[in-house]
Amino acid sequence: MTYKLLLLPGDGIGPEIMNEVREILGFMDQAGLASFELEEDLVGGAAYDAHGAAISEEAMAKAHAADAVLFGAVGGPKWDRVPYDVRPEAGLLRLRKELDLFANLRPAICYPALADSSSLKREVVEGLDILILRELTGGTYFGQPKEIVDLGNGQKRGIDTQVYDTYEIERIGRVAFELARTRRNKVTSMEKRNVMKSGVLWNEVMTDLHRRDYADVELEHMLADAGAMQLVRWPKQFDVIVTDNLFGDILSDVAAMLTGSLGMLPSASLGAPDPVSGKRKALYEPVHGTAPDIAGKGMANPIAMIASLAMCLRYSFGLTDLAARLEAAIANALESGLRTADIMSPGMTQVGTNGMGAAVLTEFERLSA
Repeated sequence: MTYKLLLLPGDGIGPEIMNEVREILGFMDQAGLASFELEEDLVGGAAYDAHGAAISEEAMAKAHAADAVLFGAVGGPKWDRVPYDVRPEAGLLRLRKELDLFANLRPAICYPALADSSSLKREVVEGLDILILRELTGGTYFGQPKEIVDLGNGQKRGIDTQVYDTYEIERIGRVAFELARTRRNKVTSMEKRNVMKSGVLWNEVMTDLHRRDYADVELEHMLADAGAMQLVRWPKQFDVIVTDNLFGDILSDVAAMLTGSLGMLPSASLGAPDPVSGKRKALYEPVHGTAPDIAGKGMANPIAMIASLAMCLRYSFGLTDLAARLEAAIANALESGLRTADIMSPGMTQVGTNGMGAAVLTEFERLSA
């Protein structure tokens, strides 16, 4: 079977880290481990420079036709003053919305070799393996009205609308419970029901869904601000955290730093299964941004991008053995003492983007022999 992949490197360090993924895909193809049909296009600032839009209609058509999309990163100070509707981030938001990628999976895993790179104590983060599930197509980022209103007399009002329907909460809740069943069987649902009506509804829907269909899974409710505190107090108490778009954006970045660096964390954005084929639309991307300060210098950490490929192999293609092998290759490369600048520590050997990518590929080849 040949898998159709669309590569959207984007801006900043995006093209550099995508190159390392391309090398791994090439090896799998040549070694007969898996067959890929690759396409590539522009997104973000690069697309704006070429087309005047954050993503072209042609690129969107390719995304709809692909089995999965691998996405780098978008944005940077170069495009700070472009119109809001065509800012680089609009390309990513359009992909999420039009492909209906409602479930964003952000694992936070602390590799043993990096336990001392976290800003928290080793005993707090060593062995950490949690999954944050963020609702991705609703809430504050997409709710209407979204506007700035001129009130006169030099006053303006900025409006963002937090809105959720029952079906949106229920479908992300189902993903959370199903994932928990494959892990440690615990879901923590986070919202702000004490001050937000959308939080009251979120709590009600999750409670009812749990009672009806998932009573075998442990469910706890936690206010999102308390959850943020608990993430840095004792993160290993959690298994699967499910929350809305805004809180998920914040909490997943908090969790990212528990692992030592934003450069370490992948993510998957999944749609609903097709009723006929069972396939899901999917986009995979590192959690980090474009890092314009180091773009073009060969310093970027490619591990989050490579780990995003591993998630793609697992969730889109069902190649779980290859995914586990690639994740083991990352762990082995780190155990060997290699570090990019963002995770460098005394006694380790610093390498650049190509050096880390080559080390992971070498380990992957060895594990695949």
